[in-house]
Amino acid sequence: MNIYQFISSRIRHVRKDSFTYLVRNIAIASIAIGLAFIIVSFGILEGFKKRIKEKIFSFGAHIQVSRHDISRSYEESPFPKHTDLYDHPSKIGEIAHIQVYSKKAGLLKTDEEVNGVIVKGIGKDFSFSRFKNNIVEGRFLTLPDSGYSREIMISKRIANKMRLSIGDSVMIFFVQNPPRYRKLLIKGIYETGLEEFDDLIILGDIRLLQKINNWNEELIGGYEIFLKDFSTLTTASEKVFEAMDYDMQLEKITDRYIQIFDWLALLNRNVAIFLVLILFVASFNMVSTLFIMIMERTRMIGILKAFGATDGQIRGVFWYNGIFIILKGMLWGNIAGIGFCLVQYYFKIIPLDPENYYMSSVPIEWNFEVLGLINLMTFTLIALVMFIPVFVISKIKPVKSIKFS
Repeated sequence: MNIYQFISSRIRHVRKDSFTYLVRNIAIASIAIGLAFIIVSFGILEGFKKRIKEKIFSFGAHIQVSRHDISRSYEESPFPKHTDLYDHPSKIGEIAHIQVYSKKAGLLKTDEEVNGVIVKGIGKDFSFSRFKNNIVEGRFLTLPDSGYSREIMISKRIANKMRLSIGDSVMIFFVQNPPRYRKLLIKGIYETGLEEFDDLIILGDIRLLQKINNWNEELIGGYEIFLKDFSTLTTASEKVFEAMDYDMQLEKITDRYIQIFDWLALLNRNVAIFLVLILFVASFNMVSTLFIMIMERTRMIGILKAFGATDGQIRGVFWYNGIFIILKGMLWGNIAGIGFCLVQYYFKIIPLDPENYYMSSVPIEWNFEVLGLINLMTFTLIALVMFIPVFVISKIKPVKSIKFS
């Protein structure tokens, strides 16, 4: 420890009834509160984005491939299940899983209500692990080895609207000419909170729809492709496009639900603005604190200069003091921010209305890389801003400052 670090450590201890003590604590508190809010905001934002994306991907995957159809209706143009893309997905390294599906419009009818629905047929290759978090009651479908299953899974919103529960039988009339219907059994209820799914989608056996459409078991409505990493969506889409047949069409999840992904991008911008404002306030408080500390130590600065201390050495005294304030504020900020996130993550003390927020409690996602970057950015920015007040030291004249009181 050099003499200037020693002086810095000595002037750090001020009387509790002094104005400097109050201002220094305000600076520490502003850094701590600001950093805690930033940590919590990013934890919630990342958690919110991840939960929303997981819900979307569980129903629509990352990429959908179907036969080209300009009508854009729910009546699909079937194609053979076994293509090179389906049989050899490992040729495209970004693909984690591929599964088949089919969709058909229908009317769900009970003794009292009628509701328009879309029956989504799934096969044994359906990725249950990605969907299971959506199940709120009952169980998933049992798909037999032969024939087709009459079990279906409906959304909680449809169940409430139609007054249905697990074990109820319902009639579904499929929209076609001539109309056909089937009596089906409800075995599970799901909930995503996203009206795009909960208002319409019923899960059933793809072989049921093949039977209704008079397709053989080799015909399907399309593929759903899951990627290992969502960030490779553009690259993977280009490779899938090259691998699929000429009469097929590809749709990325970001295009199909563009309004949701635009909304998530808007959330990123709002948090960025929030981050800038908080860091500005913390930096302003830090500058004000150092100005006050310098004013209160004007005589000391003059004496040090009279003994031959350079401006740079005296700046170091106050800069070390400022670094101590920053680190102490960041320590308390991390304790408060991470502590709150831990409590919310494990105990879910803040609930949400699923109707409005798509989930039952405030989500938290841990991203230690982002956490490290937040701390580094906070420290670097405030440390750089501290050079503004310490350069005032060069303007202080020893003769006048020694007389200052």
